Amino acid sequence: MIIGNVNANREAIVRLAVFGINQKRQGIKAVVDTGYTGFLTLPSTIINTLGLTWYMRQEGILGDGSICLFNVYEASVLWDGQVRIIEINEAETDPLVGMGLLEGYELKVQGLAGGSVTITALT
Repeated sequence: MIIGNVNANREAIVRLAVFGINQKRQGIKAVVDTGYTGFLTLPSTIINTLGLTWYMRQEGILGDGSICLFNVYEASVLWDGQVRIIEINEAETDPLVGMGLLEGYELKVQGLAGGSVTITALT
């Protein structure tokens, strides 16, 4: 189970550990974004710090309908007690957890500042 909270801006926040080259590890706070179909976004500063391996470029459609090209990297994250290798989209914004990571899980959010966020594996 992954546990987080709702912040004052009404964003569902969870904490993750991301691993880079030579097992460099960085803790991050990420906003859960059910409109994002990928796994995780990270800004270039964190990608460079961790020395993530570039994988490819990929088109994505943003919330406003515009098309954007993203650099995609490969990294390991600690997710529900397990290390998973996932794709990271480079985006100069707060880190986002998308539906790629949430697949196979149930998301519960208490819709108020300070409310709980729980992500539980489906059985």
